[in-house]
Amino acid sequence: MPPSVLSGPEYLRQGLKLVLSPGLRLFVLLPLSINLALFVGLVYFAGHEFSLWVTQLMPELPAWLGFLNYLLWPLFVVLVILMVFFTFTMVANIIAAPFNGFLSEKVEIVVRGKDDFPAFSWGELVAMVPRTLSREMRKLAYYLPRALVLLVVSFIPGVNLVAAPLWLIFGVWMMAIQYIDYPADNHKMSWQDMLAWLRKKRWASLSFGGIVYLVLLIPVINLLMMPAAVAGATLFWVRERPGTSERLN
Repeated sequence: MPPSVLSGPEYLRQGLKLVLSPGLRLFVLLPLSINLALFVGLVYFAGHEFSLWVTQLMPELPAWLGFLNYLLWPLFVVLVILMVFFTFTMVANIIAAPFNGFLSEKVEIVVRGKDDFPAFSWGELVAMVPRTLSREMRKLAYYLPRALVLLVVSFIPGVNLVAAPLWLIFGVWMMAIQYIDYPADNHKMSWQDMLAWLRKKRWASLSFGGIVYLVLLIPVINLLMMPAAVAGATLFWVRERPGTSERLN
């Protein structure tokens, strides 16, 4: 197993440590509040619709295979949970994108020990909105066709047995893209160049995306782990790019 597979948890741990530090807490509070409101609303809605969604996805089996329903039901519960989680994560990151981009800037300043970014101003934050939202739309353009294919697979009887693991693998990759794109965008790296770089760092990217995916599945804790993932992704950017000398503490 490549050593980079083990780097993801450490980047996230260091990211959590950073966002809890006094100098960065202020930049976490607003996106945290936004995510909390969105999370409460989505949980309320999903709680009313959850059983219906599972029922609609479950294949109709002949009576003599009815016993398989007890085996398949947990699989489709997991599938619905993954889909709900993914929806929450994507929507939350679109809304919080300007704040996440700004947080990534501030984390990089702390990590590098030098400030190459403009001084904070509300005008600077507002000016980031069009650029960051445009980047989020680019992520959606990448995500939606692939998610649509997976959604179709999820409704095909028999074939949908592989839907949950496919959603999981795709989700891990998207978490790496979602968060590492913030520092990449801050440095004006193009979308295609960013994807190409992540593919070169495939094991490290999947390691980071995997641990982020895992912790974001934990209700309530995921609200704090979102800004921690931004900070961890920024650490990933600084330390995996050539020419950086910082080391993990």
